[in-house]
This record gives sequence, C-alpha cells and structure tokens, in this order.
Amino acid sequence: MICVSIGRSRHKHMLAEHAHLVEQGAQLVELRLDYISSRVNIQRLLKDRPCATVVTVRREQDGGKYTGSEDARMIMLREAIANGVEYIDLEDDIAGQIPRFGKTKRIISHHNFRNTPDHLRELHAKMKALDADIVKIATMANQPHDNLRILEMMQESDCPTIGMCMGDIGTPSRILGPKFGAPFTYATFHHERALAPGQLSYDQMVNVYRHNKIKPDTAVYGVVADPVGHSLSPQIHNAAFGEAGINAVYVPFRVPFDGLGQFMEDSNRLGIKGLSVTIPHKEAIAKFLTKVDPAVKGIGAVNTVLFKDEEVLGYNTDYKAAIDCLEHALGGAALPGTPSPLHDKKVLVLGAGGVARAVMYGLQRRGAKTTIASRTRSRAQVLADTFGGKCVEWQARHVPTDIVVNCTPVGMHPNVDESPFSKANIKPTMVVFDTVYNPESTLLLKEAASHGCRIVTGVEMFIRQAALQYLLFTGQEAPEGLMRETLKRAIGPVKY
Repeated sequence: MICVSIGRSRHKHMLAEHAHLVEQGAQLVELRLDYISSRVNIQRLLKDRPCATVVTVRREQDGGKYTGSEDARMIMLREAIANGVEYIDLEDDIAGQIPRFGKTKRIISHHNFRNTPDHLRELHAKMKALDADIVKIATMANQPHDNLRILEMMQESDCPTIGMCMGDIGTPSRILGPKFGAPFTYATFHHERALAPGQLSYDQMVNVYRHNKIKPDTAVYGVVADPVGHSLSPQIHNAAFGEAGINAVYVPFRVPFDGLGQFMEDSNRLGIKGLSVTIPHKEAIAKFLTKVDPAVKGIGAVNTVLFKDEEVLGYNTDYKAAIDCLEHALGGAALPGTPSPLHDKKVLVLGAGGVARAVMYGLQRRGAKTTIASRTRSRAQVLADTFGGKCVEWQARHVPTDIVVNCTPVGMHPNVDESPFSKANIKPTMVVFDTVYNPESTLLLKEAASHGCRIVTGVEMFIRQAALQYLLFTGQEAPEGLMRETLKRAIGPVKY
C-alpha cells in the first residue's frame, strides 16, 4: 500500500487533494499539518475524510515546516488522536509524552538527513519499545549499500516497519519496500512537490513501478548508472512486464563508480535477476562477471548482466541493435551468404564511449570502412586501432562519408540546440543515425531530414537493445510496439 503525503498551505487545497487521490485509488493519505499556514482546523480536515489518514506535524529539524512552540504541536497531535484519526506520526523523542488513546495507531518515526547510521537495529529496538504499532525509519543514503541495510533491517523485524533511504541513491528502498515486508511506503501527490529527498509521486509508484503488485517473491531487474534519474528504461521495461503479467519490477539504481563492487555483492540479497548497464559502468562491470558472450569480448563493454544460478553473465545488445537499425535504413539485412548492405560503406562515427565501441565492432564485422572522431583523440585512436578504422581530429570530422553515426551526448536533453555535425556538410545521399533518444528529434536529425537524408533515431536503437535485454531477462519476445509507444509518450512528440 502507498501512503500519499499532502503538504498544502490552505485547508481547502488539502481537502481537495485528499478527495482527488481517493478517486485515483489511494487508500491511505498523510496530512502534513506543518505545511498549513493558518491556524489548523483538525476537525475540518478529518470530518468525512474519504480514506484512512495519517496526521503528521513535522518539525524543521525532522525535515518539516513547523516553527511554532512544541506545546502547541503536542496539542495538535493529541487533538488528532481525540478525533479518531487512524494513524498518528510521533517522532521517537516525543512519543513517550503522548499516550495511546482510542483506536489510533502509533507510527513512531525517526529521520536522519545526514547518513544511514551503523546502529540501525539498536535504534529500531528503542523505537519499538515506545508502544509502536509501526516503526518508521528514514535515513539518507550515501552509498547503495545503505538500501540493503535498511531493507534487511525492516525484513528482520517482528514489528511492522517502514524503512527507507532518502536521496536518489535511496530510491530502490522506496520501490522495494513491499518485497521486504513494509506495511506501506510513502509517495507525494505530484512529482514536482516531493516532501522528502528522493520521494516519488503516487503516479510514478502506481503506473511506472506497479508498486501495489510487488510481493516478497517479485523478481528485481534494473538499470545501474550514475546519474540514473534521466533513464527511461524503468518506464518501458515495467510496462512490458505488466503487459505480459510477469511478477517483476525494474528499478533505477544510482551506483557511483567506486560503489560498483559492493553493489554487485549485494545484488543477490536484493533479489536482482538482471541489469541494464550504462555510463559509467559498461567497461568496469566486466571484472565482476563469470562469463561473457563473444560480443562482449570483442567490444570490451557490457550493457546487460544476467544472474543465473551461480553465474553472472555479461552481454552487449547495443551493437546488434545499432547494426540492425542501419541495415534496415539501407534496405534490410543481407540474405545468408551475401554481403551486408554496410559492406564497403564509408561510415563516420562520432564519439569514443561505450556505444561507439559497440557500433565500431558491428561495423567491422559487416565490412564497413570506418572513420572515428572524438574530443578525446586518444580514446578515438584506441577504437580505430582496435576495429581497423581511421582516426581524425574532432575539428577534422567533416570528412566525405556515406553514413554518420552520432555516439556522443551532444544534442541530448536539455541541450537540444546543439549538433555534433555541421549542417553545411550534410548531403542528401547520407544516412544519418543519432543514438541520442531524448529527444527523439535531435537537431542533427532535423537538419538531416531537411536535406532529404534517410535518418535513424535513437529511439529505434534504444527499443531494439531493450527488446534484446527483455528477451535475455525473461526468455520471451518483447512487446516492442508497447515499449516504443511508452518511450515516445515519455519524451514527447517528434517534430522534424
């Protein structure tokens, strides 16, 4: 279950949002009285309430907005209990001063905005002893391992416990709560009005992560990156799981570069079955794998990890997705025993990161003649030497070519007015492929389309590689149409 927090300055707005949330399916709402700017009328807020309610009056030191006297705050809390509210949130340092009364259940809470302390279980035991019906511990995640620590603390408790980490590193703990025994978790009314760091909206929890369907036996998949907040992989994979009725959830894991080893150690205890891997981990993750497919050996980068029995398997679906996109633009893949339509084509590759490695590997296998340019000349030279291409300086990148492939982030949201290739050098005979998928209609593709070029969008590559990942994860063919529709809805309409 999801408890949706409402923080509004006026009673009528709080009441309206409460009613709207119930219409949307919410079963539990938290009224944050510390947000109300006038004298709080508790009876007005609780009379004829449309669903079960938590009343909270959070002090500034605990992440709230209440600045009045502590005596006045205690009176508000007691008044809410006297009015029969279903739940009252009491911080652990004042819970002993407010006795149990009536049927109101006591949430004993503790907030730490600095870190996730070592003594979680001792803290939990003290809070449980304060006549708690539910213990709630919210801490700041400074490393991914904090998620596992707080989730396992919650799972091991014999008292209903809500444990969650704040901040974007802590997002997995909010999503995976029900897998580890949480009676409910918290979300905000709207994603732009989070009441705690890293808090997700009710809409995201329900419609992206299908939170109410997560169970102890739900399989966990996810994307591991840093940063990860921009990734749209959770939207398309969770939509695909939902369409197929698969008991799984796909989670964003923000993992700093120096935390990857610990995260891989934690994966089994988190219930992770598979991962999408992106910047900055595509190369570094290889040392934590037990087996890799031939493409990974050739590319030297991983974008998919599968945990199977005792094995940790690495794959790269980027290269096949990219080459399929290009061959389709050139009229389709070759028949068995015949050359690829990419054979002997002159291809300019921009960038020297993980995607560029995958593209260069695929182009080499198809017999294309490649030139690569990157702002970091040394990296481009390594790829040229590895995959039999030619390397040129970034300033000299506008060479005669049949195909341009952008593997840089130039043109990615929010820098949508940038292009990695001058429109003056675009020719109508070219195929132009931009691996950036947000936005789908990059400036490079707009300019190429205006010159009459055949274009390939990053959306097509993204969906193709995700579909291959989905097949590895589930053993089933991916619903590519649904994935494409979900992604395009998330990034907005295409305009060329």
